[in-house]
Amino acid sequence: MLLPAEKELRGILARFADARFRHDLHPTGHSSRELEDASRTLCVMTGTESVDQALIAADALLERLRADRTAATKVTQPLAA
Repeated sequence: MLLPAEKELRGILARFADARFRHDLHPTGHSSRELEDASRTLCVMTGTESVDQALIAADALLERLRADRTAATKVTQPLAA
C-alpha cells in the first residue's frame, strides 16, 4: 500500500471531523452525503473497510510519519564536538 502524504491525511481527517460534527449537530441529507464521502475517502486512503479501522490506521500512519521525521532529523544533525 502506498502511504498517503501527511498533509493529505491530516486534511481528510479534518474534513471527516468537520462533517461528523456538522451532521451530529444538524443532520440533513447534505450533511449525511458529506459524512459518507469523507468516511469513504478516509477508508480508501488508509486501506481499511470501516471508519473505526480508518481512524486507528490514520493514527498509526501519522505516528510512523512523525517517527520517520524525527529519525531523519537526528541523522542529519551534525555531531557535537
